[in-house]
Amino acid sequence: MFKKKELKEKKSLLQDFLELLRFTVLVLVIVIPLRIFIAQPFIVNGQSMMPTFKNGDYLIVDELTFKYSEPKRGEVIVFRLPSNHKRFLIKRIIGLPGETVSISGNKIKITKKNGNIINLNENYTNGPFSSYGTWNLNNNEYFVMGDNRNNSSDSRSWGLLDKNLIIGKTFLRLFPFNNVNVNPGQASQNDIEVNIEK
Repeated sequence: MFKKKELKEKKSLLQDFLELLRFTVLVLVIVIPLRIFIAQPFIVNGQSMMPTFKNGDYLIVDELTFKYSEPKRGEVIVFRLPSNHKRFLIKRIIGLPGETVSISGNKIKITKKNGNIINLNENYTNGPFSSYGTWNLNNNEYFVMGDNRNNSSDSRSWGLLDKNLIIGKTFLRLFPFNNVNVNPGQASQNDIEVNIEK
């Protein structure tokens, strides 16, 4: 009788262990590819994207979209800093491949590939700023800026961003809990392109 009970308990422990092992393998098969190839967490560090993102915001970055489509103006992206690939930054796309970006004071003028000139309507920035310069973008190069223009290390200081350094775009803000949302900070290209001239 005692041996039967002991055998039953061993069998139950073995079944529990096998069930736990099965669950662990299943989680690893689903979570690891998801984490490596589709989405990854990112914590905002600094003030360069205020008011859109604050220090400590916890984001999930979509790594899949740009494998099938091109980044667009107005999208907020996470990327590797060109001068230090171990460091990650978050900025907004302003200029696209083949365009010319000209900044005079706080006015941004973009000359598109087709020769049309646009000014940007940027209601997401943190007040006026003052910068000067012109940048000609080659294929696969992007011009990015922080929304807090007076407190942002971006393409104005370290140059153009190559597409292969882009990790992905912001997909989900999970923290703070009172500001959870999908596609946080994303602005439509059509919404921010104004004053098109020939």
